[in-house]
Amino acid sequence: MKNDVSDNARAAADKISQDRLWGRLMDLAAIGARSDGGVCRHALSAEDIEARALMIKWAGEAGYEVSVDDAANLWVRRPGLEADAEPVIAGSHMDSQPAGGKFDGAYGVLAAFEALQAMDDAGITTDRPVDMVAWTNEEAGRFDRGCTGSSVWSGAMPLEDYFDDLGVDGVRLADALQATLDATPDLPRRPRQFAAHAYIEPHIEQGPVLEASNIPIAAVTSIQGVRWMNVEIFGTAGHAGTTPLKGRHDAFQAAHRAIAALNALMDDPDDVVRFTVGRVIVEPNSPNTIPEKVMFSIDFRHPDKSVLDSKCGEIDALLKQATAPCSFKVTPTTSMEPTAFPENIVNQIAVSAGALGHECLRLASGAFHDALYAARQCPSAMIFIPCLSLIHISEPTRLQ
Repeated sequence: MKNDVSDNARAAADKISQDRLWGRLMDLAAIGARSDGGVCRHALSAEDIEARALMIKWAGEAGYEVSVDDAANLWVRRPGLEADAEPVIAGSHMDSQPAGGKFDGAYGVLAAFEALQAMDDAGITTDRPVDMVAWTNEEAGRFDRGCTGSSVWSGAMPLEDYFDDLGVDGVRLADALQATLDATPDLPRRPRQFAAHAYIEPHIEQGPVLEASNIPIAAVTSIQGVRWMNVEIFGTAGHAGTTPLKGRHDAFQAAHRAIAALNALMDDPDDVVRFTVGRVIVEPNSPNTIPEKVMFSIDFRHPDKSVLDSKCGEIDALLKQATAPCSFKVTPTTSMEPTAFPENIVNQIAVSAGALGHECLRLASGAFHDALYAARQCPSAMIFIPCLSLIHISEPTRLQ
């Protein structure tokens, strides 16, 4: 693998402006800013509309073509010599969780935009157009189903299937979407789906690996698969003071045994398995009543489908033994297969990092990203940076 990049790539890299990128990150972070330094910028909200307006302003000042599609994905195009050629796309999302960090998603959008301007400053022409995209509702912070824009663009989900989703504020997604589109009535409308040559998503790692390793770049090899499910355990309510221990059907004690057994099943010396019980609901939730029902969630992730299938295949038998004399029910809620990124693109990211003097780690993504859906439409990959790698010399705040 040759450790080199083209002269044009080096020239563009030399024109990347840290100050310009940082300034825009701070300007965007001011929209929906929280007192703790983070942001609350829900998808299709007034804050999201304001962030889009700022992005449109910057793109207009740079002379780029701005458009939007039916899902309110925002597109910024730097033209190529071949106007009809399939574009190379880079970007991420601008919406956030209610207590989100100022760089999650926003960094990828603005890093892509900075790359467009760096090519301008270096006097580079490209054969293909290069598009920056800001996807709609990646986070699911307001509407429960995330990656709305990228799943529609990839053809994985019809846009209309999202229309009746209710936000945490009771607003239908269809109504919030229309309000967002109405805010930019003069923007040209792109098709919901169109062919693309490739997609790259820069993103903060959202984990400690790069920071702990003191490595500034990761070439993301894949997005790990997930199996989410809810486990309900059914016992018998009884008086805490009068029911003998040996005769109890205590749903909480059964859940405790089940979770301990699941932790043993998921034990992984290589620390690749991700297993989490994040929600536990006890009924009747009274301090002097034996619990009659417990529900707990399972979030199980792994980059290898065979590991996901194998361990999930053992769960029923394990629960049957661990929960007796209670009964149980398992309800799957989400299943998504691992997404492997093309080796040639992953290699090129590593080569480019090395040519510019940066050590590069290969890392699987533990979180969902829009690249998961983009990969269904075109060859795709991701670049991770650690949460400290963008700290400005005069700005001590950690990236969030």
